[in-house]
Amino acid sequence: MPAIAGACPAGRAAGLKIFGATLTPFRPAGYWSPAAEAKREAVNHWILTSGAFDGVIDFASAIADPGHPQFMNPKYDSGDHLHPNDAGYQAMADAINLALLG
Repeated sequence: MPAIAGACPAGRAAGLKIFGATLTPFRPAGYWSPAAEAKREAVNHWILTSGAFDGVIDFASAIADPGHPQFMNPKYDSGDHLHPNDAGYQAMADAINLALLG
């Protein structure tokens, strides 16, 4: 993943900001597995801690079930355990610190 840290130097040189966003939980979607979860958690840890981005948006925390972070909060689940419903997308929007964009 460190290769991403130098991504888009031309964009940055032009004054663009690069943002990272965490991967949302998807257990028990049909292709969830312990290995897939470990990858999601590793990627999210890197996104949150690498310093590779000008800002980070934690979508995973915004819609995760507080007691079971591998699962989407049922109030945000569209039913397929992968895509949020309208309330979930609103929670994701609310997780964006608009000051990052200014």
